[in-house]
Amino acid sequence: MNKNIKLAVAGAVLALSATAANAGIVIPAGDWTLDVSGNVNSFFSNVKSNANNTINGGITATGGKSENSQGTGLLPNFLSFGGTTRQNDLDVAFLISIQPGGDTGTAFNNGSQNNRQAYLTFGDKSWGSVKLGKDLGVFASDAILNDMTLLGVGAGAGNGNATYGRIGTGFIYADWKSQIAYTTPNFNGFQATVGLSNAFNATSTLVVQTDGTANRTSATNSFIGTSRGGASPAYEGKASYSFAANDVTGKVWVSGIAQHVAGVDSAGDPTAYAGDIGANANFAGFGLTGYYYSGKGIGTTGQFLNAYSAAGQARDSDGGYVQATYVLPTKTKAGISWGRSNLDLASGEVTSLAATGNMVKENEMWTAGLYHPLTKHLNLVAEYSYIKSKNQLNQMDDANSVSLGGILFF
Repeated sequence: MNKNIKLAVAGAVLALSATAANAGIVIPAGDWTLDVSGNVNSFFSNVKSNANNTINGGITATGGKSENSQGTGLLPNFLSFGGTTRQNDLDVAFLISIQPGGDTGTAFNNGSQNNRQAYLTFGDKSWGSVKLGKDLGVFASDAILNDMTLLGVGAGAGNGNATYGRIGTGFIYADWKSQIAYTTPNFNGFQATVGLSNAFNATSTLVVQTDGTANRTSATNSFIGTSRGGASPAYEGKASYSFAANDVTGKVWVSGIAQHVAGVDSAGDPTAYAGDIGANANFAGFGLTGYYYSGKGIGTTGQFLNAYSAAGQARDSDGGYVQATYVLPTKTKAGISWGRSNLDLASGEVTSLAATGNMVKENEMWTAGLYHPLTKHLNLVAEYSYIKSKNQLNQMDDANSVSLGGILFF
């Protein structure tokens, strides 16, 4: 992608603070400079799956058939309204955004809408900045920012008004969280962020199975829809170093999260934790990215999805992805990437129970894509992805996904 599109992506997902976000439509207003920005995208996708097994948490499940759909990709439509000012020797800013759905919805239903961001920042370049409000989480945020499918679709199945991209096939979703975060000044390329974010509670759906000798209880922990909180906040942090040497540019980063998890059966409030490391480098049109994460009690795909057993034992998980891109003479960026996310059973769990045997063990995806800047703000996108999911019994489903569309930033 060209520089303008790349900056627009960074601004759209707001990994940067509002004080540093790329300008869209700028409006002077007294002491304030207002900024309206965002993106609109739409993709036609065909997903043909071979889904004959039960894989709870699998990315490929579409009922074992061919499905066509039209809607937004990994990055939903964004409409962001922000403002910046300088008052009392402080840079003060705010940002509020909505994400209108690109999905059709059902009859007499206008589709979905998200509300992912509403925050303020204040600070100074001499000592850094503080963020208060709801924004992209700190842990694993760089993983999604460097994923080439951010401009496209990736795994065609999705949740709400966005697709999975590479979420769950190489990294865990950073999610959108209420938070208090401090970011240091940029020290010759080095920068760090530490923060407290609203914790997730683990919830369980208990089912009773019979293994031939005794009744056993199993649990599946899932995304939290209405229950956020707990005894303590989540502690998140990241550090990065950006470099430029001759014609080589790049970035190295690490991030982590730790949280006491409430609501886990028979185990009190255990502590979940995860960490990651990633790097990218760019030279003469080539781009390389590598990423790896590992955690205990963090789950897979989404934070705390399938993270604990019925007995309250944490499950280990890890994964990562590698990605290579090249800008052709036509300015089209060609890319290929591979990634996988793994989830292990906890101590004492057995695959003879349906709830554990059918639980996801691996989600894996290959993606090849072409991203052509038709203008400095408009990209045309073509992607092909091959996705595999495997349960704890090593039964496998797979799917082929082809997507065509475009994404416009303003």
